[in-house]
Amino acid sequence: MTVQQPADRHLLPRRYTVLVDVGYLYAASGELLLGTSNRSEFKVDAERMIHALMAQAADCLGADLLRLYWFDAARDRVPTIDQRVIAQMAQVKLRLGNLNLRGQQKGVDAQIRSDLETLARHRSVTDAVLVAGDEDMLSAVEAAQSYGVRVHLWGVEPPYGTNQAERLVWESDTVYTLDAEFVRPYFAATGRIRTPTPAEVFSGRPAIALPVAQVSAPPEPRPVPAARRAHPQPPDRLEIVEIGEYVAQKWILTRGRDNIGELLPGPLLPTVIDKELLVEAEKELGISLRPFEKARLWVRDGFWSRVYREFGLARPNGEG
Repeated sequence: MTVQQPADRHLLPRRYTVLVDVGYLYAASGELLLGTSNRSEFKVDAERMIHALMAQAADCLGADLLRLYWFDAARDRVPTIDQRVIAQMAQVKLRLGNLNLRGQQKGVDAQIRSDLETLARHRSVTDAVLVAGDEDMLSAVEAAQSYGVRVHLWGVEPPYGTNQAERLVWESDTVYTLDAEFVRPYFAATGRIRTPTPAEVFSGRPAIALPVAQVSAPPEPRPVPAARRAHPQPPDRLEIVEIGEYVAQKWILTRGRDNIGELLPGPLLPTVIDKELLVEAEKELGISLRPFEKARLWVRDGFWSRVYREFGLARPNGEG
C-alpha cells in the first residue's frame, strides 16, 4: 500500500518517542551484569533508568520528546507499587500486559506494535527509539517506516553472541548499543532500592527511590562465565575445535545434510553463516571469542573438519 506523505514532510520539526520493552531491557541487562535474566534475582531503579534513557535519547535526537512508553507486565494487569510510581512520571506512559502463573509476559509485543504503528500513522513523531530484541517487532518497524518514521533500534550489550533478532537489526534505520557502564548504576543483586510506600505513591507528589549502589561484580555465589571475568584466559584449542565440530554436527541434524552440503567446497563461509557459527560456539562455551582471533579460526577449523568427514572429502590443503 502506498502512503501519501505531505509535500512539506521534510520541513516538519523533529519529534520522537521512546518505546521500551521492559522484559527485554531487564533480562538483557541482568544477564550482562549479574549473569542472570531472572527478574526475581535483582532490583532495578526504574525511575532513574527511565531518566537516563530520556537523557540519552535527547543527546541523540534533540529535546522534543513526545513521551516514553514503558511496556511491562503484571499479574492480571494490576500494577505493582513500582509500576504505579512509573505511571506518575512526566512524559511516561505505562503499558501493562498480563503476567501468567509461569512468569511469562502476554500481550506486551502486541501493545508495542500497536502504539508504534498508531504514532506513525497519525504522524505524531518523525523518529522512534525502540528498545527491544524480538523479531515480532519487525512488522511494526516496517509499517512505521512506510509512514516516513525513522526507527532507531537500541539494544543492551550482550555478554557474548547476540540478544537481538538479526532481521530486526537489518530493518532498523540506526542501531545503538547500551553498554554495561550505562545500565550498571540501576541494577543491584539484592534489595537495595527502597520501595515507595502506598502513601507516597498516592500523595500526589513524586516518590523517589533511594540511590542504588553500584554493581561492581556479579554476586559471589553464582559461577561467572569467563566472558565476565576481568581478564579472561585464552581458550584451549582442542576444546574450541571440538565445539566447532559439535556445531557442524548439530547443523547437519537440524538443518539437513543437503543444506550443509551447499556450503561446500569451503572453507570460506558466507558472512551471515559465519556469524551464526561463532554465536553458536560462544553460547556453548559461555564466553566471548571476540578477544581471541585464533580461537575463531579454531572454531571454523573444527566446523569444516566435521563437514568434510560427513561428505568424505579431503581438506583443501590436502589433510584428511
